[in-house]
Amino acid sequence: MLFLCPFQLSAQSENKINHQTQTWLSLNNTIRLKYKFGLLADFHVRRNDFVAEPSFYLVRGGLNYWFKDNITFAMGYAHMWLRPRKPGYRTYSDENRIYEQAQMTCNLGKINILQRLRNEQRWQEILAIDQNTHQYKFSNRIRYLISVTFPIAKNKKIPSPVLTNEFSIQFGKAIVHNIFDQDRLFIGIKQNILKNLSFDLGYMLVLQQKFPGSIYDVNNTFRWFFYYTPDWRTKHS
Repeated sequence: MLFLCPFQLSAQSENKINHQTQTWLSLNNTIRLKYKFGLLADFHVRRNDFVAEPSFYLVRGGLNYWFKDNITFAMGYAHMWLRPRKPGYRTYSDENRIYEQAQMTCNLGKINILQRLRNEQRWQEILAIDQNTHQYKFSNRIRYLISVTFPIAKNKKIPSPVLTNEFSIQFGKAIVHNIFDQDRLFIGIKQNILKNLSFDLGYMLVLQQKFPGSIYDVNNTFRWFFYYTPDWRTKHS
């Protein structure tokens, strides 16, 4: 059903659909310390019109706990600087987030499956005529992600196809017409560079419902995410 959303929208004349191109880049760090605890630290950059215009910058940190090697729980804080899309406007709005998440990985034969459930409490700044107001609207967003990697060879230097989908809904007093937030469908490759460093690279289709409820963004996105996962237990054992 999620994959049919863009086609269903195009058939409804009362909906306005904005088509955009974007580039998403990020560095995602999961640092496992001694015992069961570790740290998360991410940095994200998003550009509009492929790479021509800035969209947002996001930093995220957190504390990670390994219940088992394949099951983790985390909580932390993130901050985002969002640039307005209206022509001539230049003031970035701030967004503060507190988040909690659970993540599990498993293998089905040679296929690797990752699932993540994340809950975010978001305080988004309200701008007035391109000016900061230091007033915020609150919402709670729930995100579910499933990512499937298909190794095609034992040699880890050979890229593996990957298919990912993330669906999110949101709630709050200010959320009236757009409880559905967005859906992100990604198809690409996963590539190991070093033992603790890898990336995924490919195309992502993002469908996002805007505040009025009848306006949607359909973003054709080039995505390149890096993942750094050092394990300090080995280094200090």
